[in-house]
Amino acid sequence: MIDEARLQRLLGAEDLAWLVARIRQRLQRGQSLDTTVTLSDATASQRSAVQRLLGRPPVPGRALTVSLPSLDRLLRDSGVSRSGLEAAIIALTGEVIDPRAAVAEQNAAWRRALGPLSAAVEKRPELSAWLAELDRSGLVRRLLGTAPAAEPVLAELAAVVRELPASGELLGGFAARVVGRAHALDDGLPLATLTLSAARALSGLDSGSGAEWRREVWASVGILRDELSATVLTLGLPGHPASATGRALGELREAGQPAVLTLRQVVRDRIRLQAPYVFICENPIVVSAAADRLGPGCAPLVCSNGQPSAAVMHLLRQLTADGTRLLYHGDFDWGGIRIGNVIFDRVSTAPWRFAAEDYQTMTSAVPSQGHALSGAPVAASWDPALKPAMTAAARAIEEEHVLDHLLSDLATGRPAALG
Repeated sequence: MIDEARLQRLLGAEDLAWLVARIRQRLQRGQSLDTTVTLSDATASQRSAVQRLLGRPPVPGRALTVSLPSLDRLLRDSGVSRSGLEAAIIALTGEVIDPRAAVAEQNAAWRRALGPLSAAVEKRPELSAWLAELDRSGLVRRLLGTAPAAEPVLAELAAVVRELPASGELLGGFAARVVGRAHALDDGLPLATLTLSAARALSGLDSGSGAEWRREVWASVGILRDELSATVLTLGLPGHPASATGRALGELREAGQPAVLTLRQVVRDRIRLQAPYVFICENPIVVSAAADRLGPGCAPLVCSNGQPSAAVMHLLRQLTADGTRLLYHGDFDWGGIRIGNVIFDRVSTAPWRFAAEDYQTMTSAVPSQGHALSGAPVAASWDPALKPAMTAAARAIEEEHVLDHLLSDLATGRPAALG
């Protein structure tokens, strides 16, 4: 029992605030009150306050020492706090929470919240490193704040992880089937961010940003986000009779006509080739010229059409997974080098007449070829010598300028450098 009015008069004075704070600090740390506390440079008013509290003058000097067991007996004997000093401090300052116990409880709450996801990953060892990094990085806590708030989201994430990869399912339909809400995986939602990180772990894709990158990550685990707007232009891809897309590709190849495939088709009807090389160009003019001049005799050709779409990247990854060697050519200008870096950095590719030696040969053979190079220089990730060579010659050589060389390779099915 505590006489709060008397307690306030006894310990609530401003000159005793240091004493109350020291005692509370010991309680928060789980430390014993069977000790003394000292104020090293006490004021005269603080010394007087302690004298009134204990009923005797403090020891001479600047330091001021208070025996906590003596204070405890005083509170009990006076009836101010028959439960003692600890109860008195709690009555004055509020409930004391042991930080270590609080941290332990918080960690336990997070383990409970992560339980369903941990159980799901136990059956998916390829995601164990992802889950460990998720916990280590603090991403879940930053996105969701508290364990109680995170618990339902992590349960949904566990359900999603169990269903990955999908088999060409629309994003909204997948979310509705697995989570029960068609918009549960919309951009910006914590569940979508966490699922994308799991998808990257499964597919091995690098981190990135932007709508096209997200479309590419979803597609890598068989989920279609805007399945029709992302396309890839091709020519000469052999079809496979097992699917409608494969049969259509076969007919178009025999006719020597280009084919435009949607992301939906690339994901759902996996393109399989039995060709040692697939050529990649940057601009549709190469595909058009190859169709006109080579027709059915053109080697398999894929066009990035500038910055590659999710459909382009997904098709290229399918091809490399089947053991096909990819060969890339683009414009010798700074924009073309940036596009090339995307291709070379994201998928295993070799340059196709797209190295410093090729550039120097072209600019030396016809010095007036191309036009003045402009813009900020960019290093080529596949050939460190290309940037200095282009800077020195200061000429932009576009694919239109070298069509004859490119078509010669497409006619033989092997780049000249490979014999």
